[in-house]
Amino acid sequence: MTNLIFSTEYDDIIASIDKVDPIAYGRTRNFINGAVSALSPYISRGVISTLQVKRQMLQKGYKFYQIEKFLQELAWRDYFQRVAMERPNLLTQDLKNPQPRADHPDMPLSVMEAHTGIKALDTAIQGLYDTGYMHNHCRMYTASVVCNIARCQWQVPAQWMYYHLLDADFASNACSWQWVSGAFSNKLYFADQHNVNKYCHTDQKGTFLDLSYEEIASMPIPEILLRREPFLAQTFLPETKIPEINPDKPVLIYNAYNLDPVWRKDDDANRILLLEPSHFKRLPVSGRTIQFIIDLSRNIPGIELFVGEFEALKGMAGSADIIFREHPLFRHYQGTTDPREWMFPEITGFHNSFFSYWKKCEQLLKKM
Repeated sequence: MTNLIFSTEYDDIIASIDKVDPIAYGRTRNFINGAVSALSPYISRGVISTLQVKRQMLQKGYKFYQIEKFLQELAWRDYFQRVAMERPNLLTQDLKNPQPRADHPDMPLSVMEAHTGIKALDTAIQGLYDTGYMHNHCRMYTASVVCNIARCQWQVPAQWMYYHLLDADFASNACSWQWVSGAFSNKLYFADQHNVNKYCHTDQKGTFLDLSYEEIASMPIPEILLRREPFLAQTFLPETKIPEINPDKPVLIYNAYNLDPVWRKDDDANRILLLEPSHFKRLPVSGRTIQFIIDLSRNIPGIELFVGEFEALKGMAGSADIIFREHPLFRHYQGTTDPREWMFPEITGFHNSFFSYWKKCEQLLKKM
């Protein structure tokens, strides 16, 4: 999976939904070479929606029990977005419990350098740097090592991973790190070498993970994880000209989380991809990610790129109606809000656990 290449052509993206084998996904998704969907960058960037994927899977005639695991994993993404809607401080604050073992605010240098001594982990980290992708199981292993073994606070490591991921959904990323570290769960998640070997097809022994769960939970911090460094990141945005806005037409705002080419496609409107420096100062991403966002936006006919703040764009729009899609990171937008395409729009509000949320989703799915 480290050689995965993500097309930015819309036809390829739509075709990739049809190629998903949800049954194989359910059987093999935890393996590094399993039948993962590879849809996460497009869902995160709002090119396609969880609702769209769910509908396409159900239209193929699968029975619910055959694709339950696939639908459940899709629902995790919506669940985290629901959490973000209700808990806007989730990027900085522990959601459920004070994080146990949160002794250090920085990152283990050996993790950032992909030299932990755990071969599968180091390969996955290097793959993240090379491709902008990391298998979900490896994300959990990484968070376990950083938070629960190296005893680092989750915030800076989460920002490090977010910076490099093409599919960097801020809610999924922050909530997942909190879940692994015990800040959004009732127990810590520990990786061990047996589990890593099984799912990553390695046969490594004698590492600091080659112990029982009880031993890993009580051992001192391994020497290779002791040196810590801050993670300092910056996003470099391109310079852009002032967009040509027709004041007699509405202004549709696209951003890093809404790049859907069919959203209001028949509207006669100004279309602006807005990249706000303040947003990327708070949540920096790599140059690869910025280019990925820009390339995806080219599927939207007539779109103009503007690097600047919403208030500046609002001034340029004059009396034109400003329209945008609902997203917890862009509450400061002013104008007409279109709802997000939720898998289950009927299920709203905050749920203390995913499975209390999923139980309601399951009831709706069984009725279909």
